[in-house]
Parts: sequence; structure tokens; C-alpha cells
Amino acid sequence: MKGKNHNVVLKKSLKKIGNANPVMTQRFGADPYALVYKDRVYLYMTGDDFSYNEAGEIQENNYANIYTINVISSSDLVNWTDHGSVYAASKKGAATWGTNSWAPAAACREINGKMKFFLYFANGGNGIAVLSADSPTGPFTDPIQKPLVSRETPHCASVTWLFDPAVLMDGEETYLYFGGGVPSPEQAANPGTARVAKLGRDMISLDGEPQVIENVSYLFEDSGINKINGKYVYSYCSNFSVPWDKKEELGFESGEIVTMEADAPMGPFRQQKGILKNPEAFFGVGGNNHHCMFEFKEQWYMAYHARILEREMGVLKGYRSTNIDRVTISEDGTIAPIQGTEKGVAQVGTLNPYERQMASTMAVMAGICTAPYGEDSVRYGSGDMIVTGISTGSFMGVYGALFDTKEAQEIEFEVRGTKQGKIYVCLDAPTGEVIAEAALMPDSAEEFQTVTAELAAPVTGIHDIFFVFEGEGYELRSWKFR
Repeated sequence: MKGKNHNVVLKKSLKKIGNANPVMTQRFGADPYALVYKDRVYLYMTGDDFSYNEAGEIQENNYANIYTINVISSSDLVNWTDHGSVYAASKKGAATWGTNSWAPAAACREINGKMKFFLYFANGGNGIAVLSADSPTGPFTDPIQKPLVSRETPHCASVTWLFDPAVLMDGEETYLYFGGGVPSPEQAANPGTARVAKLGRDMISLDGEPQVIENVSYLFEDSGINKINGKYVYSYCSNFSVPWDKKEELGFESGEIVTMEADAPMGPFRQQKGILKNPEAFFGVGGNNHHCMFEFKEQWYMAYHARILEREMGVLKGYRSTNIDRVTISEDGTIAPIQGTEKGVAQVGTLNPYERQMASTMAVMAGICTAPYGEDSVRYGSGDMIVTGISTGSFMGVYGALFDTKEAQEIEFEVRGTKQGKIYVCLDAPTGEVIAEAALMPDSAEEFQTVTAELAAPVTGIHDIFFVFEGEGYELRSWKFR
């Protein structure tokens, strides 16, 4: 194959090309929670968003303006489809009674013959909400119009931070874990603020009173729950009062993800070791530590947040983004210390370039945005998304596209806009060989039109594919090789 190179000056990507972390750079996403459904991983994340002072300067993240939950999904853990931001709380959101949406958790269950999806989140530090939908990407609505857990719930009035839910599906039973905070410095070693409750079959009610999870050593926040090798593994973030001279004895230090183990979902739990140190240990900048362990295609992974995206932006004000790294578990269930990396995980499988790929699916990008598309997505925040904010030098890429079933001859795009532009299709790097040029002359700002470009020569094998943009005033919905 003999192609040429373009002369477009590229915008800077906020993660190194070839890396998988952070999983998303077009928006922040904190407190990740994973739901595996039909061979896809859906990540739900707190929608961190810049807040500004009166002078227009970015101020420290105080979490007060967060009312959305960001949703992305992937079948291979490196190419992520952006599904938008669930309007979860506030007058614009599904839970109009709530003011914030922090630390989501997700689950799904067949109810009355139909699969239903449930999104749990914290209304600040004062309760747990639940939303439901017929799809993992929404639209989500509030089925009970009030908190699922509040300070009026038995055994919850004194919980310092009534937040950070996690859900365990255990056969026919489901359990909700939540809570955190340190009531006083004297109680730092055993705050007593972790709770577990059985959920009703409908997933939107409690079946019995919440119970205290006893003796959670140096609890801070961040409930996690998994069933591993027949044991129930509860995990959490330790607080910042762990004595430095006791870290060897305890098996963990301040701001670390720590585990406990039990033979039953509601305990009693036995103290175990730390498994993921504070992000500062890996990336030089720390803060709170929030995680979710999940199994995907017979391998365990850890999703957690760090501050490397804002670091690359030169901000350093406490805005978080999500990473995923591999988890190693021994035959006896011991979890090895997990390493946080910017390289991230290896791709699981390949991407099919002959299937229509939404433009909001990407592994890396620079200088673009995504926006809701369609009536429901615009109204509820999540669903179908398009790529917008394009200008000369913007680019996006996907990793590991497999062209082995047949030789690709052409590529088609769905575009709309009122100005002319061009998309360069490049192999293996945004500065790589140009295999196609799609000249764009859309004439509608409302309707998407199909634009086709022939390839310079047939493509075979496995390649990373990059789309480099020239011009502005147009938007991209999808692409597909033929």
C-alpha cells in the first residue's frame, strides 16, 4: 500500500497515544463503577466538572456542582463509546428532590420478564437515590421520587457520610453497601459508619433494616463488594489517620484501598490487607481513592480514579478521571498489590471496522467534544452521542481494528454541517499513512448525510485507525469500512 501523509498540525492529546489510561479524556469521570452486560463493560462515573470563581478562574473541586453521571462502554477495554451524562439530580435531573449525584453504582435484573437497569448514587453525603431504565444507557427515571436510604432509615441517622453505594448480586438476592466518614478523631481507627442492607426483589426498596458492618479498620469511604472464590470481599478506602508506624502491622496505609472477607454477604467480615495504594504513589498527585473491581472475560480488573487528566491540563484542582488496571488473584483468593499505570490494560479482542461504529467510540482524541443526539438523549442526558467541536488539527483514534475477513475498499461517514472540511484516515498513528481522504460538503445542520471515500489501496490485518480533521462547522455521527 502506498499512501501519503497529511500536513495538518495536530492538537495535543491529553494522554499518550498507545496508552489506555485515562479511559476517557473528553470529560472527567470519578468514582467509577462497572456493570458487565452482554459482553460489554459499562462504566458509570461521577460527573466532575470545572467550577469557577468570580474572576473566572478554575477553583478547587468541592463537588457541589455535580449532578450528572457519565456513562461509557466498551467490548475490549480500550475503545470506549461515550453514552453521555445522565441528568441524575437537581431540577433538571431525574431525582428532582436531590442536589448532587456522587459515586454511582449499577446493577441489572430481569423483572416481570424484562431486563431492568438500576443506577444508585449518593445525594451528597446525605442519602442514596435509585434510578431505573430499560437500557444500560438510559433514559433513567426516578421510580420512587424520594431517597432509597435517608437519615430516617433505621441505623443510618448517625452515619457521617451516607453515601458511596455498591451492589452485590448474589443469586436471587441483592445487597446494598454504603456509608463512610469519621465521626471524630478519636474514632478514626474504627469509625463504625459502614452499612449493608438487603434490597427488595424490585431493586428499588429495602428488604429489612440496614446493618452495621463491624470493625472496619480506619474506614474513610468508598464501598466495594465482590464475590471471589466463594468468599465475599468488601473493600473500602482507608482514612488519612493511619499511623505510619503501624502500616506494616495493619497491612495498609492512609488513603489505600483495603479489603475484608466474609463467608456471608452481610458478614461478619475479617480484616485483610491493602490492595491499591493512593494514586499519589503511582502518578505523583493524590487525593481521595475510589475503586471498583470487576470480572470481564475471565480476568479481574480494577477501575479507580486519579488526577492525571487534570495534571496534563495543568490544572491540579482535584478533578478526577478513571483508569483501569489488571488484578491478579491467586487460587486461594489472595489479591496481589495492584499497580496503577498510564499504559493501562491490554485490548481484549479486536474492533470490527466493518460494523457501523459510532463516532463517539474512541481510544484517544484531541480537540473534540461529544454531544447528545436525538430527543431522548437531549432530554435525559445519556443515550446516543455525536462528535462535535471539530476544528483543524482535531483527531480521534481507535485501537486494534481487525481487517482480516475481507479487504477494505472504502469508508463511509455520517456527517452534517454547513461548512466544508476533510477527514484524513490514517493507519497506526495520526501522523501515519493516509489511506483515504473524505471531502465533506454537507449542506444541512440538522440531517446527517453519507459521505464515502475510496481507499488508496485495500487494507488487511490489524491496525489502529486515526481520523484527522480539517476545517470546522461539521459533526460526525458514525463511520464504517466496506
